[in-house]
Amino acid sequence: MFNDQNNKQPGPPPRPPMQGGRPSGLALIFFLVMAALFIAYFFRGNSTPIREIRYSDFSNYLEQNQIDSVTINDNNTLDIVLKGQSAQEPVRLRTRIPYQDPDLLSVLREKNVNISGAAARMNFWRMIIDLLPWIIGFAFIMYMFRSMPGGGNRAFQFGKSRAKRYHEEGKKVSFTDVAGQKDAKYELEEVVAFLKNPQKFTKMGARIPKGVLLVGLPGTGKTLMARSVAGEAGVAFFHMSGSDFVEMFVGVGASRVRDLFEQGRRSAPCIIFIDELDAVGRTRGAGYGGGHDEREQTLNQLLVEMDGFDSKDGVIILAATNRPDVLDPALLRPGRFDRQVVVAMPDIKEREAILQIHSAKIPMSKDIELSRIARATPGMSGADIANLVNEAALFAARKDKPEVQMHDFEEARDKILMGVARKTLVVSDKERRMTAIHEAGHALLHYFLKNADPLHKVTIVPHGRALGMALSLPEEDTYSRTRGWIEDRIAICYGGWLAEKLFYNETTTGTKQDIQQATEMARHMVCEWGMADEMGPVAYGQEEEPIFLGKEIARHQDYSEETARRIDNAVKKILDRARSEAERIIRKYRKGLEALADALLSRETLIDDEVREILHLPSATAGESF
Repeated sequence: MFNDQNNKQPGPPPRPPMQGGRPSGLALIFFLVMAALFIAYFFRGNSTPIREIRYSDFSNYLEQNQIDSVTINDNNTLDIVLKGQSAQEPVRLRTRIPYQDPDLLSVLREKNVNISGAAARMNFWRMIIDLLPWIIGFAFIMYMFRSMPGGGNRAFQFGKSRAKRYHEEGKKVSFTDVAGQKDAKYELEEVVAFLKNPQKFTKMGARIPKGVLLVGLPGTGKTLMARSVAGEAGVAFFHMSGSDFVEMFVGVGASRVRDLFEQGRRSAPCIIFIDELDAVGRTRGAGYGGGHDEREQTLNQLLVEMDGFDSKDGVIILAATNRPDVLDPALLRPGRFDRQVVVAMPDIKEREAILQIHSAKIPMSKDIELSRIARATPGMSGADIANLVNEAALFAARKDKPEVQMHDFEEARDKILMGVARKTLVVSDKERRMTAIHEAGHALLHYFLKNADPLHKVTIVPHGRALGMALSLPEEDTYSRTRGWIEDRIAICYGGWLAEKLFYNETTTGTKQDIQQATEMARHMVCEWGMADEMGPVAYGQEEEPIFLGKEIARHQDYSEETARRIDNAVKKILDRARSEAERIIRKYRKGLEALADALLSRETLIDDEVREILHLPSATAGESF
């Protein structure tokens, strides 16, 4: 199937060991309970032991006139004192009345037995036995709470902020640790200057922004940028994720917001950093419960707190998100997050600088050229490049190499872009040849379409769920695409389908993703980019915001059925034109396609220079790829 793809956080400090052998709170409670039981057992008084007898024995004693007195208890038992035995003697008798005996009192009177009544005494040890499961359960719960991070005292403090404070006594993170991002650094240097010398701004009557929102795609280094601001200013840094505010308990999130800002005021000057702000800052009124659910209460409290303190307090709020479009407008107004700083994807020079920072930690061969790697990794973020260096080091370590070589970087890049190679997958010869024909059709078009990106590699080694792959890389960083490039991309998508149709007069299910990509691009050309002459530069279909999804984007058809038919015709016209061009090239260079397929069957993977040699084309400029 064709597929074209153009820090460890410091944890909370360890709990200090108990000093001087002092017992913990739970051990002290256990010691006191055991001491109370010990005292109760040995100082329980001179209570007389009682011996249980059968009711029939009691009847015999009564008939033989051996009973002096009885005490009738309210729990249907009789305490018995025999004649010649005082009430203070060590052993007393007790029996339980097993049935209703209406003649018992009259018989006792006939025998001149002294009768008295009393409430049954609670047996102390019986009570302890009854309460013992509850005591054990309570002790177990206390032990589990104490085992939780932060100790037993914090287990019940649901409303306390979970912000982590970083103490940078050692090496601080500074702007030099963040490669590139000059524009973002320039915006943040004002924040650093204010934290270092606030009088410089206040004497001019200037007001420093209360909040700065870092906006960028995942992996661009927003969190690292926030830490570098704290490191440059030399102030305390509180870090908390947006999801840490919201709990299942109502009111906990708002309480944590209050506690977080209170910590910030006590530690001023400082920086409070809220990562993934969209977890708590989504537009209000977009979920179940109206404006009264827990997340919206948390957001309301955040809005109040950001209004409730002055920038003179020395507390700066930094936040990061990759979804600024879903944030509540009240968060983005002046006076709250006054400034938005875009942390963009790195360009070629910035990628080389990021490579230098991460590759300094690994032993590298002298033949490695970081500039070539930077040119061959367009579209990669800082996190992707850090992962690339790490994967290259892992490949070298698996082969017991003393240092990382250029080939290790190439393997690491292919793994990231194409997925893990499944070399053990068993594929039949027929299916393997069809895959080779399919991928050769994709690869061939890269060399005969004017606007196509250069081919980097074509392979029939399965990667992920794809049985094969043709990968191209742009010659330079691009931020917009022309109509010609998009049409050539659509044509390349049809290359595998047309090659199968030409050689086998049928196609396989492996063309599903190719056709899907081609159709999506053509529809974007018509409905969004104004690239269809018959439709003109008009946008068709609004992006609606379903209320229960919280601004999750969906497309709404706001045009007539006649316009829908015209759109479908324009899309089909673009697809037919691209497919016709691709078919013309494949039929014209059929022999070259067969040669490519045969080479793939024998070598499995071909790079750009090898494909050019097979097609008898001039070599590419040396050093453009690796």
